[in-house]
Amino acid sequence: MSTALIIVDIQNDYFPNGKMELSKPEEAASNAAKVLDWFRKNNNDNIFHVQHIASDPALGFFLPDTEGAEIHKAVLPLENEIIIKKHFPNSFLQTELQSKLKEKEVTKVVVVGMMTHMCIDATVRAAVDLGYDTTLIEDACATREMSYHNAVVPAEQVHYAFVAALESMYCKVTSTANFLNHSN
Repeated sequence: MSTALIIVDIQNDYFPNGKMELSKPEEAASNAAKVLDWFRKNNNDNIFHVQHIASDPALGFFLPDTEGAEIHKAVLPLENEIIIKKHFPNSFLQTELQSKLKEKEVTKVVVVGMMTHMCIDATVRAAVDLGYDTTLIEDACATREMSYHNAVVPAEQVHYAFVAALESMYCKVTSTANFLNHSN
């Protein structure tokens, strides 16, 4: 039974001065880096960095060949780590992620990254639907404020609403500290 780490879209445009700044991206990236370090120290070479590259310039961020689309320095891939480029919120859609996971006989995935309400939600749901035993490390994820009509939903509430929905019937949810303390 093999476990993989999937790091979703921790890219420069989500950080201060980026084109789609999130709420507290540094904290989430710091926690994701701790999980990444744990995988590296435990000789787990099943590390997948997912990088969103906008296929439509109208998206306004993650534009090809820009600094904003680059993977953030907190979780920079090593040479032996796989980078999966995607163009949709779901990290499995029209990418080689699933074939790479099958190649390595992965049955469990741990997911961290950005944005909780979009790419994390889509990727976690797809992973579960594809049969992977899935764990989301919620404090290694970040999102942003949302609005609908005249209602503004603060980033923290957006984050917790999506995490609660995933935990209620979809996957295991834990914190960075809990994951690190129970994985040794």
